[in-house]
Amino acid sequence: MRLIVAITGASGVGLGKRFVEALPETVETYLILSENAETVFAKEQKLTLLDNSDIAAPVASGSFRCDAMAIIPASMNTLAKIACGIADNLTTRAASVQIKEQRKLLLAPREMPFSPISLENMLKLSRIGVVIAPPVSGYYADIKTLEDMEDFMIGKWFDLLGIEHNLFQRWGEER
Repeated sequence: MRLIVAITGASGVGLGKRFVEALPETVETYLILSENAETVFAKEQKLTLLDNSDIAAPVASGSFRCDAMAIIPASMNTLAKIACGIADNLTTRAASVQIKEQRKLLLAPREMPFSPISLENMLKLSRIGVVIAPPVSGYYADIKTLEDMEDFMIGKWFDLLGIEHNLFQRWGEER
């Protein structure tokens, strides 16, 4: 599987980092960090770090084959730009390509409460097939620690992207 991951905004960057670290080695990952998400990511196998200002990067083209894109976390600014078709950086351009090529795009909006404008933008994107999946904890998953909660959220995103995992105990199953 080939996956584009973008991390936008400042709050929740650690969750995006854990998402990337939890990806199986079989997932070829292209990582985009927004200016506000500056953090150190170790070079890992199958991980290509891209410059968010490089609008000519391969992931900005519809001819670049990939299976999905996830923006975790997705700032409301990034979400609004995508909803309005603004492609002014590599993250929003790659998302625009995912939409036009009818490929899977997952956004994990990080702010709460959601304003009516943000909810309208999420509804607009959802109606065209974008998966809106904010980081929401599952209380039935025997969560005891912050790491358990993050594993649950990351596992739910993996499920939506078709990535196999063993990050949390599923309802009615043994871990």
